[in-house]
Amino acid sequence: MPTTGLPQGAVPKLERPGPLRDRVYEALLELITTRALQPGQHLVESELAGHLGVSRQPVREALQRLSTEGWVDLRPAQGAFVHEPTDEEADQLLSVRTLLEAEAARLAAANAGADAVAALEKLCDEGEKAVDADDVDGAVAMNARLHAKVMELAGNTVLAGLAAQVDRRVRWYYTPVARQRGHRSWIEHRELIAAIADRDEERATAVMRAHTEHTRKMYREREK
Repeated sequence: MPTTGLPQGAVPKLERPGPLRDRVYEALLELITTRALQPGQHLVESELAGHLGVSRQPVREALQRLSTEGWVDLRPAQGAFVHEPTDEEADQLLSVRTLLEAEAARLAAANAGADAVAALEKLCDEGEKAVDADDVDGAVAMNARLHAKVMELAGNTVLAGLAAQVDRRVRWYYTPVARQRGHRSWIEHRELIAAIADRDEERATAVMRAHTEHTRKMYREREK
């Protein structure tokens, strides 16, 4: 069972204002969603505190919160471990994501103007560069930004709020298949942007639904 060793350069800086426990929570959540801390990995309070340059108390408080939210499992007499999502958990969440993002694509096609389309194309350019450079973390980040932009263009705050609740877990599930999705994912993004530019709500919905379903299917079929 791996313990809390972290890749070099993976530890985020705790420089933002706010309560220390909240900054430690955000740092640990980022390490989990990017898989710098792997599912099943043992989280040792003292080691995490040393990596983050803090005492054990805010780490303990952050782990309790992460446990409540389902990111960490606290096991009696064993300690804290990064949660290992079941295939059913991932499949259910990615199914919900498909519903939310397909509606966002439809609304974006109805609302988006030329400037919005140009912003999407710029994000797609950056994502393609990350794939070309085999920068998985960069591709995952740009994928999240592009989908967030589509959600923003939808202009529906309730929909955006629901999507925000699943966004971090979508990143968590997408990371292990990002390299496999590769250029195909960004070709699908280009198809989506074209549909939005044409203000074709039906096509944008269909493209987004197929796009998110491809990711869900690949996650199910990934090598474990």
